[in-house]
Amino acid sequence: MDGMRRDDALWAVACFAGGLVLLAANAYLHRATPAYLLVGPLLVSCLGVAVRRSSPMAALWLGLVAIVADSFLGPSMGTILVFTDNIYAAVRYGPARLGKWMLGITSVFAVVGGTAAWFFSRDLSLLAVAVVQLGLIGVTPVFTGMIMKQLHDRAEFERSRAEQVARLAELDRQAAVDAERARMARELHDMIANHFSAIAIQSTAVLSRKDLSAEAVRNVMESIRENSVQGMAEMRTMIGLLRQDGEEAEATRRRVAEVEDLAERAREAGLEVRFRVDGDARDLPASVDLAGYRIVQESLTNALKHGGKVADLVIGYRPGLLTLTVDNPVDGAGRALPGAGAGLIGMRERAALVGGSIEAGPHDDGWRVRAELPTGEIS
Repeated sequence: MDGMRRDDALWAVACFAGGLVLLAANAYLHRATPAYLLVGPLLVSCLGVAVRRSSPMAALWLGLVAIVADSFLGPSMGTILVFTDNIYAAVRYGPARLGKWMLGITSVFAVVGGTAAWFFSRDLSLLAVAVVQLGLIGVTPVFTGMIMKQLHDRAEFERSRAEQVARLAELDRQAAVDAERARMARELHDMIANHFSAIAIQSTAVLSRKDLSAEAVRNVMESIRENSVQGMAEMRTMIGLLRQDGEEAEATRRRVAEVEDLAERAREAGLEVRFRVDGDARDLPASVDLAGYRIVQESLTNALKHGGKVADLVIGYRPGLLTLTVDNPVDGAGRALPGAGAGLIGMRERAALVGGSIEAGPHDDGWRVRAELPTGEIS
């Protein structure tokens, strides 16, 4: 059981002070008993207010004791009003099924009390007044407590569902990132294998041939060194990418120079691709080559799925930098690309892993994907 809450204790003090004011104002039924005895039931009901949330069932029992004692001594307006809060707190913060039981009990009590008042007075107007008064004291706080409890439960349900949706979205995002990294790792593995295979073949040739000139040996050694340097660079990239196996690796290296084939396949699928190369094409680092190819591939796929009938593809070769730009109109009223979330995550992951950046979003009257990938050359 939780301890008494400070705000509930303060509210209990306020209720007790208000009840004393009502007693001082003679807001009670005058009988032969001294008025100061009515302070006792008021105090007991206010103790129920103090534990209304930490122990709602105790609040109800304290309220019942107080209202019974007050009925014999008074009754008094202050204790009756505080008792309504005892009922409300029990229904609002107590067990889930308590509300239905309390609704039935208070309804029956209101009808029976009103009938008893009519039976002894033979006054129909007193019957109506008694039923209404007893209903306000018992039924109304029960109804209010049930409604507030239902609203609170609904809010908690919606909050829990929102948290679950957020967790699922994060899991989907992480799965997309992991899948993209695993795919890149397998591709980079093939590239590195090619480098070291070339090194093995060339070194074997040098060792097996005794008639090679010094110039020929030098040329072979320079080629071996170049493959070693490139292989080590790819290995550094791969260390952070390796994930679990499970699929066959692609045996071919994808290059930015081959994006014309992607454009041609998109044209065959019904997308008019206007392809342009800005600058002089050159060899790129394997990781940049692969990242650029996949970014263009995903961009054209999104344009084909969600865009219009045309897309502009520009490959820019700049000193130390490769730029990729895909512009396409967006078909329909929405400017976003629903369903492209995993693809966009993959593109951002590829750009980030080679030290580049990417922007994807609405542009003019359509959608633009623009990536900048550093190539490492000295300007």
